[in-house]
Amino acid sequence: MAEDTSKESSGAPEIDAETLAAWLATADPPLLLDVRNVDEQSLGMLPGAVPMPLSMLQQRLESVAGNAPRAIVLYCAAGFRSATGAQQLVRAGATRVHSLRGGFAEWQRRGLHCIVPTDTDGVPLAAAQRDRYARQIRLPEIGAAGQARLLQARVLCVGAGGLGSAASVYLAAAGVGALGLVDDDRVALSNLNRQILHTTQRVGMPKVHSAAGMLEALNPDCRVEPWETRLTPQNAAGILERYDLIVDGSDNLATRYVVNDVAMRLGKPLVYGAVLRFEGQVSLFTGQPCYRCLFPEAPPPELAPSCEEAGVLGAVPGLIGVLQAIEAIKWLLGIGDSLAGRLLTVEALSMQMTTLTFAANPRCSGCTSATS
Repeated sequence: MAEDTSKESSGAPEIDAETLAAWLATADPPLLLDVRNVDEQSLGMLPGAVPMPLSMLQQRLESVAGNAPRAIVLYCAAGFRSATGAQQLVRAGATRVHSLRGGFAEWQRRGLHCIVPTDTDGVPLAAAQRDRYARQIRLPEIGAAGQARLLQARVLCVGAGGLGSAASVYLAAAGVGALGLVDDDRVALSNLNRQILHTTQRVGMPKVHSAAGMLEALNPDCRVEPWETRLTPQNAAGILERYDLIVDGSDNLATRYVVNDVAMRLGKPLVYGAVLRFEGQVSLFTGQPCYRCLFPEAPPPELAPSCEEAGVLGAVPGLIGVLQAIEAIKWLLGIGDSLAGRLLTVEALSMQMTTLTFAANPRCSGCTSATS
């Protein structure tokens, strides 16, 4: 039907708006591809259209062309990009390809029906946000609804050093709406081989303020809340209770135990990470088991040297911090299999990763007392 009323243009036939509207209403409609950019798609789409910006289509030409024998119709804003995409599909082997003459503008001019994408949870995404987070939104596990949840989320990073640098950068980039940073230290030259939040020009500046400037420049959607203080048993609850999830990037055992015990008492999920030399480990504590189930008490100092004493490869905190960010995002969105009850260990020299399973300690003073 549609082939008879379309005309040949630049190697792929065009189809007019009225003919396409009638075809879409039949029992055998074409595969309709919207090849505009994400910000354009947010203004409205043809009914049943699949969002596929031209750059994405060009990466998937063979798989889309293999959709035959179903016909394919592409449209863009005015008909130029869709004509380009149609030609490329023909060259990739598709035989029934059309480009909408005049594009979305012509469809609207003729008063034909279109839909305006809406976002769930009552949180609209602006055109710039749809563009910024386009690659995440395309993931079926996230979508616009998941992105809206991230924009509402509140995450606290304990430490703005090596782990906190990598974790906070990717949390901010992912669109976490509020990001707290707790650290009482100042930027030193010796930090800069691994703490990517900071620069040489910021040596001597409080780390939380150095980090805030970088993160807010990266993503204005992310509100950074700096806490220029050391986390202690006295102030921890008042800070942690403000957030949905805690990322522990602390570099000393005393703080680590405080974070764990207070997070368990408040019922806050805790993403744990630690590094030394060429090694690192990550886990998620959501109740039982917790950090104290793994390490009931701090070992003697001679058995647990700090990175300052033993050294660390600068990229290792980056790797572990990124894994912490992934685990945090998964928990915030309720997707995937978490590391709760599992400890992921990384040995960078041999590039081996191992996952160990562990159970709650019934005599744990951290999580057992918190849930009793």
